[in-house]
Amino acid sequence: MRAWINGLTAALLVGVVIGLMLTPDGRAWLRHPTLLLGGGANASASPVPEAMSGVEAVAPATASAAAPGPVGAPAGLRAAAADGTLRIGVFGDSMADGLWTALYRDLDGEGGVEVIEFSEVSTGLSRYDYVDIQAKTAGQITAQPIDVAIILFGTNDAQGIELDGAVHAFGTPGWRAAYARRVDDLVSLLRGRGTAVYWVGLPKMKRESFDEKMRLINEVVGGRMRALNVPWIETTSVTVGADGGYEAYLPEVPGGRPRLMRAHDGIHMTMAGYLRIAAPLADRLRADAGLDQPASGR
Repeated sequence: MRAWINGLTAALLVGVVIGLMLTPDGRAWLRHPTLLLGGGANASASPVPEAMSGVEAVAPATASAAAPGPVGAPAGLRAAAADGTLRIGVFGDSMADGLWTALYRDLDGEGGVEVIEFSEVSTGLSRYDYVDIQAKTAGQITAQPIDVAIILFGTNDAQGIELDGAVHAFGTPGWRAAYARRVDDLVSLLRGRGTAVYWVGLPKMKRESFDEKMRLINEVVGGRMRALNVPWIETTSVTVGADGGYEAYLPEVPGGRPRLMRAHDGIHMTMAGYLRIAAPLADRLRADAGLDQPASGR
């Protein structure tokens, strides 16, 4: 009986491997498997093999009609806050989970503000075969309409993107264009529902090779935010030491005693760290929504 079960198991495994070998995505996964199994797998994605870097590039994403330039408060934000029911949704991966916690502590209940968590660990904009963020977000805001969307993605996105039947290796021109298109599509979806969008950049990372990939993602997303006239909240400057390098300990206030800001993985933040990167965003939201003014002035 045991021999029969072992034989059946082996046959099933062989069948799975053969099936993967017969498909392009399967062959890529066999070379560099990426397991997305919850929080433990977050920010651990493997890049697509270099052999796939020559795939055809997709057309670059097009900018909206709004010209690049200084970004003011998104239209309608003060009107949404005027009745004391400003709903802020936080979207992204596990980094956004921490950002939501910090914003909740900073803003929830202030002037009627509600901070809602929509983020999910081990998600991103590269692997829509795992979680289609566009479809997921559409469902979320249909079930729970919001006035403001805060977005923070990237730590799982240093891997290939499959788009229109082609796989684009991370960092290639095709990947940049495909990633930019997904960024644009997400912004367009949210704005189409009357939602103001703020995009938060990735912080400094400990491992230089990973930091280089996150800088590339910041470059692509930051460029799209400027083109789309979306507020871009960079976090690199508040997560580096005096020499511009990675620091796990940073003072909470200038001249203050250093406090642990980063988790042991050199990627995520401690609660103090999330409060640190959320502070400029919270201040910007207060100013844009008029929450920093006396009640009679709103």
